[in-house]
Amino acid sequence: MDAKQRLGLISENLAEFLNPEIIENILAEGRDPKIYWGTATTGKPHAGYFVPAVKIAQYLAAGCDVTVLLADIHGFLDNLKAPLELVENRAKYYEFIIKATLESVGVNTEKLRFVLGSSYQKSPDYCMDVYRLSSLVSEHDAKKAGAEVVKQTSNAPLSGLLYPILQVLDEQHLDCDAQFGGVDQRKLFTAAKEWLPKIGYRQRAHLMNPMVPGLQGSKMSSSDEDSKIDLLDAPEVVTKKVRKAEAVPQKVEGNGMLALAEFVLLPVSALKGGKKQLRIERPDGQEPLVYTSVQQMNEDYQNDVLTPQLLKHAISTGLNDLIKPIREAFEANKEWQDVALKAYPPPPKKVKKVKDKGSRYPGAPPAAAKNGEEKKGEELPIRQ
Repeated sequence: MDAKQRLGLISENLAEFLNPEIIENILAEGRDPKIYWGTATTGKPHAGYFVPAVKIAQYLAAGCDVTVLLADIHGFLDNLKAPLELVENRAKYYEFIIKATLESVGVNTEKLRFVLGSSYQKSPDYCMDVYRLSSLVSEHDAKKAGAEVVKQTSNAPLSGLLYPILQVLDEQHLDCDAQFGGVDQRKLFTAAKEWLPKIGYRQRAHLMNPMVPGLQGSKMSSSDEDSKIDLLDAPEVVTKKVRKAEAVPQKVEGNGMLALAEFVLLPVSALKGGKKQLRIERPDGQEPLVYTSVQQMNEDYQNDVLTPQLLKHAISTGLNDLIKPIREAFEANKEWQDVALKAYPPPPKKVKKVKDKGSRYPGAPPAAAKNGEEKKGEELPIRQ
C-alpha cells in the first residue's frame, strides 16, 4: 500500500481523528506510525471490544507498530474498580481474552506488543513526571479531562484526578506517535495535546472509534449486565440477549444492532480475506439481502425492507461465529480458567441465618437450648 492507502485504512470508520497531519507526515517519510491502545483492567471485556479489535487489525494491516497497554494501575485509580488484591489476575485475564478476541477477527498477535502499566508507571522518571504535571494541572481541568472515563462521585478520592495525568504521560513513556481509544475519551485526548508540551514533550495524534450502543440503548458497559454480551457467553445466551435487545423499527440512530453490523461484522468479513459484505437470510425462499456498505443497510432498515427480526438473526449468528473461537480457547486453557476465578471470584454464598427461638424453659442447660433435647433422667420443674 502507498501512503494514501495506508492512511485510508488507519482512518476508516473513526468517529474523529485529531492532528492527522502527524500520521500523514510519518507515512510520507516512509516510516511506520507507532500507535498505542490502553484498556483499564476492571470488569470483564464484552462484545464492544470487537470495535477496537477491528481497528487494531487495520492498523497492523497498514504497517503500524501497535502497543496494547494493560492499564492495571488505572483500574485501581478509577474509584477502586479493580481492588489491589485482584489487579494482577485481572491484567492476566485481559491479556488472555484480548489476544483471543484479536485472533478471532484475524489478527496475528505476534505482531503486537503487550505492556503492563505497573511495569513502568512506578519508575522514578515516570513518577517525577506525574509530580511535574500535577503541579501544572488544576483540579478543575483534571476532573474535566476524566469526566467521561473516570467514575464521578461526590467527594471522590484523589486517585480519580491522577488517572488522566497518568494516561496523558503514557503517550510519552510508551514512545508512541498516536493514542487510540473510544470517542468517550475525547476530553482526555484534547487535554493531552495541551498538557504534554507544558513539560517539554511533543503532541501526539489521537484516533477515536465510536462507542457501540448497548443492548438497551446506552453504551455497552462492563458494569451493566443488561447492556452487554460477554465474550465468553454461550451461543444460546448470545441469541437470547440479541433477541431481547432494543431495536426500534425503521430507526437508525442509536441502533446497537446496526452499529455492530457497521463496525464489527462488515469490516471483519474483509479482514478475513473475503469481500466486505454481510449476508442476511430471509424466510420463505426469498432472496437473501447482501450488503457491502452500511449506507445500503441503513436505507433498507429505514424502509422496513430490513426488519429488526432479520437483522437480529444476522447479528446473533455473526457474533456467535466470532465468540466461538474465544470460548474454545478459554475451555482449552486451564491457566486462563484459574486466572478467571481469581480475577472475578464468585460472590460468597448467602448463609441462611437460624432464628434464635430461645430456650425451652427457664434455666435450661446449653444442650437443651441448642438441640431442644432434654437430658435423660432429668425431671422438668413443676411450676407452683
